[in-house]
Amino acid sequence: MQKARINLTLDSDLIEFVKEYAESQRTTVSEVFTQFALKLKRLKENDPTEIILSDPDFTDSLIETITRIKSGAVKWQSYDEVFK
Repeated sequence: MQKARINLTLDSDLIEFVKEYAESQRTTVSEVFTQFALKLKRLKENDPTEIILSDPDFTDSLIETITRIKSGAVKWQSYDEVFK
């Protein structure tokens, strides 16, 4: 794969951290960012829940359900009660 150059602007303390991390791992700063980006890409491509979680109706329903559970408004049932 052909490589291209990218310029990033980061806080100086973060730059120092990444440099120190790369040195301690015996790699390059470029490789640290490459591995980070590849991990993000793999997570995104292999996570079918991203489609579900991005649905606004699902998100609203999930938040409402969590709120009801936290408030004690949910009546818990046994497995047998649900699947008679």
